[in-house]
Amino acid sequence: MPLGDLQYLTLLAVARLGARAVAATVRAELAAVADRDVAVSTAFVTLTRLEDRGLLTSTRGDRPERGGRAVRIFSLTEAGWDELRATRAASERMWEGVDPA
Repeated sequence: MPLGDLQYLTLLAVARLGARAVAATVRAELAAVADRDVAVSTAFVTLTRLEDRGLLTSTRGDRPERGGRAVRIFSLTEAGWDELRATRAASERMWEGVDPA
């Protein structure tokens, strides 16, 4: 199944953040870099769905955050990297021959 816009940007945010990729920082990255303001729940659901598709994996952080639960740290799987590359290549192909003037 192809990536939607938010899914693509979320994968890119996780790639940019590396070991700091938790739902809150992904959400902040989407707002700061992509100018996409998403709700906390939307960010978390998107991350979870990408993990369900095998494009991300998550581990629990060492220390609990608010509420006593450890944060989930997300990272791209090889399939996630492949999907990012494929989506980027498709976008670049679509731009070929486009004259924005």
